[in-house]
Amino acid sequence: MTRIAITGAAGRMGRRLAALAVESEVFDIVSAMETHNHPDLGRDVGDLAGIGRFGLVVSDVLAGNPQVLIDFSLPEGTMQYLPLCRQRRVAMVIGTTGLTESQSAAIADAAREIAIVHAANMSVGVNVLLRVIGQVAQALGADYDVEVTEAHHRFKKDAPSGTAIALAKAVCAALGKDYGETAVLGRGGQCPRNPGEIGMHALRIGDTVGEHTVSFGNLGETVSISHSAHTRDTFVRGALRAAQWVAGKAPGLYSMQDVLFGNQP
Repeated sequence: MTRIAITGAAGRMGRRLAALAVESEVFDIVSAMETHNHPDLGRDVGDLAGIGRFGLVVSDVLAGNPQVLIDFSLPEGTMQYLPLCRQRRVAMVIGTTGLTESQSAAIADAAREIAIVHAANMSVGVNVLLRVIGQVAQALGADYDVEVTEAHHRFKKDAPSGTAIALAKAVCAALGKDYGETAVLGRGGQCPRNPGEIGMHALRIGDTVGEHTVSFGNLGETVSISHSAHTRDTFVRGALRAAQWVAGKAPGLYSMQDVLFGNQP
């Protein structure tokens, strides 16, 4: 069994990670963490996850001897766990979004000593989409306008989403463009559309789990490729798949593309 630690264990993602890890019967949860002043410290992980008493309580320290730590916290939380895992040689699966360039650089630096899977979106379906979207863009060519639309729940802190940015960057790479020079965040009166730009549009509405659409259009047709996540379990299952894959891997910075496709062309 793969020994895992879960951060944010009392949160929505943490509870589902615990529940599905136990359900899978291939993981052993040896540590469940929350911030030092969290009201659920000391509570049983199973009770929080709705699966019955498990025998492990939520703590503010990294306990046990985990092989992999799964982190869906805020950027500041990830930065706290990163040196701890590096020191103890614990692999990481990081699904945190909204990281700054310096924070991403810190993750890359830590990956010189531990194995890290870092992905803006742990969904298997989204990562298949990321795999093929560049091929679609290349086949259609530069004559097609590109627009990326995403929708998430009202509480999401970053916009556009990390997945939307990753999709746009995949298109840019296929077309030989620079994302920073090509992406337009919303319209804001910028009309008509400038040739070659990629429009990025973010919706924050209700309890939407996650929706992404990449649209390609010219004056004769539109091609749209979409992904909708119906439940957070989609991301949890992907993260658990990544955790099982990265356990025992050599140090390095890996992506979900590595998890799903390895070195396949």
